[in-house]
Order: sequence, then structure tokens, then C-alpha cells
Amino acid sequence: MKDQFRRLAYYNKWANGRIYAAAGALDREDYFADRRAFFKSVHGTLNHIMAIDKLWFGRFTGNLYAIPSLDVILHDNFEDLHASRITLDDHIVDVIEGMDEASLTGILRWITTEGEPYTSTLDRALTQIFNHQTHHRGQVHTLLSQLTGDAPPIDFFLCMNHDFKEEDYK
Repeated sequence: MKDQFRRLAYYNKWANGRIYAAAGALDREDYFADRRAFFKSVHGTLNHIMAIDKLWFGRFTGNLYAIPSLDVILHDNFEDLHASRITLDDHIVDVIEGMDEASLTGILRWITTEGEPYTSTLDRALTQIFNHQTHHRGQVHTLLSQLTGDAPPIDFFLCMNHDFKEEDYK
């Protein structure tokens, strides 16, 4: 089971690298413009993914991170958001690498953003967060396609055609 989450952690890092490279090439107006996406803009959606990743990985590691809202803007410029994304993606890989098989099926308890207690297993919570990343990264991919006519391919198999080597995901 750990290999499955390791693949997802490396895929997340790889796909984010491609999405951020494309988003960084947008002009400022297109990047920040409200495109009627759920989190309005490319910038708003990338911030949402970051906030939720920080929330969940805080739960996983015990370094709790509270968000004031789902649409919080953690960084108001692309450069700081991108730097923070790189750091967080490295952290995600490290957290997954540090897990053992037994912990993955262990019980995880947390308080939801609505203040309610919740219990599940770690593997289910990890599945939720990796699915969440893919869902919203797909929204950014759509926005990039609409804005430029050409968004980078981020298919899982493009990333997974070879063994895990850190240098392949930078």
C-alpha cells in the first residue's frame, strides 16, 4: 500500500511542477482574473489546493494547520505561492516516505473545518487528499487550456513510466 501512496506523492510533485510552469507563463491579468471557476482564478484555485494540503498534512503529522476559509489566499503573488508549493510537495514526499504499512491502516481522528470530530483510517484520508489535489489541479488545467489553448499533459502514466528517482521529479 505504501508504494501506491509513494507514487501519488511523486505524481503530485511532478504534476504541480508542470502546472506551475504553465501558470507562471501566464500574464498577470489572466493569472488573477475571475474565470468563474469555483475558486475564481488560477491563483485562487492554486491557493485552495495549497491550503487544503497544509490542512490535511498537518493532521497527518500532528502539526495542525487551521484555515480561516476554503478560499483563503495564503500567498498573494505567484512567486511566493510557487516557492511554498515546492516546499510543501517535498514535505508530502517526506511524510509518505516516513510512513510504514501498519500506520497506513491505522485510525486517524481529527476535527473537521465545521468543528465536528471525525474518524477514519489514514489510507482513506490520504486517498481523499490525493483525489482532492487531482480534482482541483484538473480545474487549473482546464483554465490553462482555455487561456492558452495548450496546457501541459499531466497524465499519471507520463510520470510513472520509470522507477522513482528524486531527480526525475524536479
